[in-house]
Amino acid sequence: MAFIGRLREKMGAWVAVFVFVAIGLFILGDLFSSNSMIFNRNEVGEIAGHTVSLEEFQQAVKEREASYILNFNRQPGEREMITLRQQAWDMLILKYAIQPQYEKVGLKVTDDEVVDMITGKNVDEAIRQSFINQQTGEFDRAALGTYINQIKAMPAGSEPRVRWEIFERELRPARERIKYENLLIKSTYVTAAQAELEYHMQNDVAEAKYLYIPYFSISDTTVTVNDSELRNYYNKNKEKYRTEHTRDIKYVVFPVVPSATDSLEIRQEINRMATELKTAENDSVYAVLNSDNNNAYARYTKANLPAFIKPADLTQGNVIGPVIDGSAYKVVKVSKTGKDTTFQARASHILIRWDDTSETAKKAAREKARKILNEIKAGADFAAMARQHGTDGTAMQGGDLGWFGKGAMVKPFENAVFAATKPGLLNDVVETEFGYHIINVTEPKDNTYYILAIIEIEIIPGDATINETLRKAELFASGLSGVKAFEERAAKEGLQVQEAKNIGVADRSIGTLGEARNVVIWLFRDAETGKVSDAFDLTDRYVVAIMTGEIEKGYKPFELVKEEIRPEVVKEKKGKIISDKLRALTGTLDELAKAYGKDATVYTSSNIKLNTNSLPFVGFEPVAIGKVFALENDKRSAPVSGENGVIVFEMTAKTIAPAIGDYSYYKNQLEQTTSRTNSFNIAEAIKEAAGIEDKRYRFY
Repeated sequence: MAFIGRLREKMGAWVAVFVFVAIGLFILGDLFSSNSMIFNRNEVGEIAGHTVSLEEFQQAVKEREASYILNFNRQPGEREMITLRQQAWDMLILKYAIQPQYEKVGLKVTDDEVVDMITGKNVDEAIRQSFINQQTGEFDRAALGTYINQIKAMPAGSEPRVRWEIFERELRPARERIKYENLLIKSTYVTAAQAELEYHMQNDVAEAKYLYIPYFSISDTTVTVNDSELRNYYNKNKEKYRTEHTRDIKYVVFPVVPSATDSLEIRQEINRMATELKTAENDSVYAVLNSDNNNAYARYTKANLPAFIKPADLTQGNVIGPVIDGSAYKVVKVSKTGKDTTFQARASHILIRWDDTSETAKKAAREKARKILNEIKAGADFAAMARQHGTDGTAMQGGDLGWFGKGAMVKPFENAVFAATKPGLLNDVVETEFGYHIINVTEPKDNTYYILAIIEIEIIPGDATINETLRKAELFASGLSGVKAFEERAAKEGLQVQEAKNIGVADRSIGTLGEARNVVIWLFRDAETGKVSDAFDLTDRYVVAIMTGEIEKGYKPFELVKEEIRPEVVKEKKGKIISDKLRALTGTLDELAKAYGKDATVYTSSNIKLNTNSLPFVGFEPVAIGKVFALENDKRSAPVSGENGVIVFEMTAKTIAPAIGDYSYYKNQLEQTTSRTNSFNIAEAIKEAAGIEDKRYRFY
């Protein structure tokens, strides 16, 4: 026994040493990893060479949060916090990337300008709109002065004063940005030549005949493409494959579904409620307090009764259910019934229109309608006949018009339906201004209303079901590594492996999962290729994911886009085959089409313009349209390989719009378009030059 004691003591020491070494290795591993949370634990990102710490970012978020609370008088929810964090990040970009650009050009907003924006000649628009005199509709400067005096008299830190100070503080950067953008935007200039070109782009018209042969006229199997050709295309068109930093995953889903036990427990609970509801003194209070739905006590008519309620059950005091409706148990008490002053009815119809208003046309329509009516009387299905013969939008619904009240239909139709005392087919057709109607009254007029207390209890998973689903997800992920093993285990357990590609660091949703920010955070903070995640809780399901690939910011690798490129190269080669075949043929365009074969078609268009990108019957073809306008009258183009196929044009007539004395209208158009796009492009250009690294995914 003494030996055992000494061994235990020695093993205890070795275990302590082993644990110490393991922890040390773990720390060293984290220190030297690219995602080290020790060296970089406070780093949220980098903007124009400035490292944004977590503390700095959180302070910016707190400022936006305080502003939100002051404006809306409530704490922001998680959805609002997403927006506020983005606003905070944008404010930091403004501070470190954009505002230094103001200093470079010597741009300033002085204290006098700020005063001018508040009380001077150039009052800020937000202030102006807040102090509109309701009687005159004009800006009330006196009311603004009174408000400012009241604010100044308030103690520092009071809510109204803090709100005003925040607003006042944000006036300066807002005006700085406007001045900077105006400095650049106002420097843009549209020349007279550009304005004249725009005039011709909009007004020159070409009338042309063209032969079109789509690429699909040649089978893909007849075209071979090698890697060299694919790589040549990639090198020539590399800008098409520019990308941000993205990662790919595969994942399996474990839905949290209520069990039979969960359903039984809820059934027992709602049975108890049904008994209590039957004798409740106040139906509305009991229903509202016990129901999951927001409309627990409401007024209904036959037009909007829940589908599971039968008219025979609508006796005052009667309790209906419990029944399963959708994903919930429901129990209904008919609290009260009564009669309204307005009626509703329901009907289906088949409308037979006349070709014109002549007596002959009306007679023909009437005879056709009566013939259909007689077929229905003889046993033909009304809905089928409506789909076959109906001429209005209800035909595909079997003629059903739904419920309607008086005034909803034209008078002759309304009178016929509301005169019916029982459901069924009306004996004769009814004439209205639209044609002849064959009418089936499915519900005669009724003005009964019902006050219903409806208790709805959602059938949701219990704790045991949730825990069991989590256990399955964790068991699946346990000891698993590598994409192949992930897929094999999923197949063995009958789980569908789904894939999501090109996930960005700022994404919040993934594939079929919807909102899955916690998965994105894991993917960029902790994941590596072949690494399996823990089970993620996505409210109504658990998800286990594995990282399958990554593309760094820059250009997508050739191997990754090779199959994406293949159809484009195939299209190029098909274009050459078609063009070579056409060059070997002679004759008119119609003769060329006949000689080429069944896929060749000749079209004519009399309204081709340079400012359009589409060609009738062909589709998006900007290059081809440019080729049209390069032709002289009665000239034919060489075969043009476009987006969708090969086209040969013959210019019938080209009408060049006559010169005008003043192109200022077109100049203004171009200037307005340029101003709108430049406002956005200026900020984007500054951001791109600032080399922004957004690492918020480590924390949010």
